[in-house]
Amino acid sequence: MNEAHLITAAVLVIGDEILSGRTQDVNVATIARFLAPFGIDLAEARFVPDVEAEILAAVNALRTRYSYVFTTGGIGPTHDDITADSIGAAFGLPVEHHPEAMALLAARYKPGDFNERRQRMARVPKGASLIKNPVSVAPGFQIGNVFVLAGVPKIMAAMLEDIGPRLPQGVPVVARSVTVRLVEGRVAEALAAIQKSHPGVSIGSYPFFADAEGPAGTTIVIRGRDGFEVEAAEREILDLALSLGVQPEKVRESR
Repeated sequence: MNEAHLITAAVLVIGDEILSGRTQDVNVATIARFLAPFGIDLAEARFVPDVEAEILAAVNALRTRYSYVFTTGGIGPTHDDITADSIGAAFGLPVEHHPEAMALLAARYKPGDFNERRQRMARVPKGASLIKNPVSVAPGFQIGNVFVLAGVPKIMAAMLEDIGPRLPQGVPVVARSVTVRLVEGRVAEALAAIQKSHPGVSIGSYPFFADAEGPAGTTIVIRGRDGFEVEAAEREILDLALSLGVQPEKVRESR
């Protein structure tokens, strides 16, 4: 597939709690798995603190480089939830209370409980469209090619379902996995030669320690959009393992 026609995405993870190590991010992997069936390549992930200048600079850099940007975190009711304002600044747009978001949130709280801080969760840049939140109601939003999502993994994953219909369908990646009980050093040179003869695929090798089933080895993953080339590279890797005296373990994958 021509690189000019690739659909790409980046994830921008926002939050001091991630960078301090207090919270471990799982959203990047969730988004990558979500995008795979659409044939959209997650090409970059960045992590920034709750600082408007950092968020603004990252959003502007990523949205011009990739087809889509997904941000996570910073859309709650507290003083450090500054993502909406930062995104608005990046696009040069004012941030205002969205009428539909206000109505959704007002219905969730008892009379008198929908205070000013909670109303912050209804603020979006002017012209943004809402992203449904079936878990806790407070919506995310889309402006241009940027999708702004919650940081809580369960909520973020649920929001993705509303994004799916908005995405184009690219060509999904075909992947194959072969495990051999050989250390990387035994196969590295041959793998380099196979990679060179199949420029349309990506071949990665991932070592693992000895376990109850046998000695240390390597899992080799072949990925590409041309299924015939992926299978051709896979056959060469299977033949390589046999030539080195080991029986390969072949695993089929979908992404």
